[in-house]
Amino acid sequence: MEKFNIEKDIAAYVKQEFDRRFGTTWHVIVGRNFGSYVTHETRHFIYFYLGQIAFLIFK
Repeated sequence: MEKFNIEKDIAAYVKQEFDRRFGTTWHVIVGRNFGSYVTHETRHFIYFYLGQIAFLIFK
């Protein structure tokens, strides 16, 4: 992740990797401050922090 400076670029990279490794269609939100309300498939949701940046990934 050190090679990306913009959260949009991080999200794009993570989405491409998830789509490649786990099949399409994943949605990725990356940022320091956001709200969300999403519907997702069972067992296809992850939310975590890496440092001060939050990651929301779901299918």
